[in-house]
Amino acid sequence: MTKRSLLPMVAALLVVGPPAASAQPDASSLAPPPSFTDPDRVAKLSQAFPAIDRLMRDFAQRSRVPGIAYGIVIDGQLAHRGTAGFRELGSRAPVDSASVFRIASMSKSFTALAILQLRDEGKLGLDDPAERYVPELATLRYPTTDSPKITIRHLLSHSEGFPEDNPWGDQQLAISDEEMNRLMRSGIPFSTAPGTAYEYSNYGYAILGRIVANVSGMPFARYLDQRILAPLGMTVTTMEARTVAASRLAHGYRWQDTTWLEEAQLSDGAFGPMGGMLTSIDDLSRWVGFMLDAWPPRDGVERGPVRRASVREMQQVARYNGASAVRDPATGAVTLSAGGYGYGLGVRQTCQVPSNVSHSGGLPGFGSIMQWLPDYGVGIVTLGNLTYTGWRGPVEQAFELLGKTGGLVRRVPQPAPVLVQAREQVTRLVQRWSEPLADSIAAMNLYLDEPKPRRRAAIERVRAEVGGSCRPEGPFEVENALRGRWRLRCATGDLRVSITLAPTEPAKVQHLDVRTMARDESLAAPPACR
Repeated sequence: MTKRSLLPMVAALLVVGPPAASAQPDASSLAPPPSFTDPDRVAKLSQAFPAIDRLMRDFAQRSRVPGIAYGIVIDGQLAHRGTAGFRELGSRAPVDSASVFRIASMSKSFTALAILQLRDEGKLGLDDPAERYVPELATLRYPTTDSPKITIRHLLSHSEGFPEDNPWGDQQLAISDEEMNRLMRSGIPFSTAPGTAYEYSNYGYAILGRIVANVSGMPFARYLDQRILAPLGMTVTTMEARTVAASRLAHGYRWQDTTWLEEAQLSDGAFGPMGGMLTSIDDLSRWVGFMLDAWPPRDGVERGPVRRASVREMQQVARYNGASAVRDPATGAVTLSAGGYGYGLGVRQTCQVPSNVSHSGGLPGFGSIMQWLPDYGVGIVTLGNLTYTGWRGPVEQAFELLGKTGGLVRRVPQPAPVLVQAREQVTRLVQRWSEPLADSIAAMNLYLDEPKPRRRAAIERVRAEVGGSCRPEGPFEVENALRGRWRLRCATGDLRVSITLAPTEPAKVQHLDVRTMARDESLAAPPACR
């Protein structure tokens, strides 16, 4: 995939005022963070809430889910919540926003954050061998003589080489630490050599939980509660079902033949870090809000309990796990998707959405998902008390409903002052060539890549084609802090001017392109996938 193919389907537009008569020579290359520019964005998104309520209730009825809870998170806050059905069928107790459901493998993101917190404190390194902190791994028999030792990074990204273990792993949740010790000492078979492939491993995340406990000197559940959950105000979230008040605990069910059968609540044990957590829709929305708050990178106070940069790190691909192309039989449209696993989170990209972060959770009696779009500031969380509740489809449909409101838009990149200055200078150069101006804007490569006389002749030729007398009109379309393009409206046609600045201080123009464009042609970037 080329660099250009990673661009979103529609680049953000940034309208700036007319170029100044003169520009400061020391314009900064530091840009403000991307931002939302539509003041009605949240109001527009809220128009989809009634339709999403109907969608979720229809899904629960159609899929025979006894009870559901869901929430929509916008800009870090729970903007809308909904519930339906029963948390316990025997008493017909309804689900409410305080009902507590098991979230299974969604627990992995909490475990990953605990590891990153310890990393940030200098207590471990992601490329440290795992056996340094879990001695039971020192006797592992690796699949090849050239296999690297399993590192913490391998475990975080499901690339340690252990076999996928969902059916087996679900039943290990309650085993004791000593039982897990015996398992590790007896050996772990490898499906691939460490560091060569993605394969989902609950065992690996159980080991990460052991690392947290051994490095911190406290049980994993206590560490999580004191260092992660309490600072975030997640007072309902827990690792142990028996600590949840009976009036709040959602019971889990499976549908067999023509009836619901209740599943036993699994106790917390050595495999808890891979999938043992229970939480409410309100608490889970706080978690997703915390994840969203890491975007965009910016100055300002860190609200913790873990650095924003580390929270963003979790949400970026650490191990690629493939691409797919699916054709809609009704429309013929092809949907492309590619991505992988970050740390405790899955990350995908499509032609329309540059980053879609999510994780599902399924155990006997429960199914859940959390999914958010960092560039759009919006997330959805869902909980259900049916075994492996299949939330993926309804959540995707909910995002489509949000998109139809016109409020689901990306943050707009902001130009560095030096890019705004360069736009003004290049505009003047296109309007009327000046040797001193041409020399002052150019990075050292610009006239080596194409000699200055040829560049001047090319610009004067296209300007003549559109009748000269050109002026800037419309938005300055900014791709990032140091790259943008704009339209020049001329007497008989238009010009499109594109520039990219060099990685130098001061930042000079390393790429310059001036070409004709149709009056009705958009400046927007073409779709990332065509």
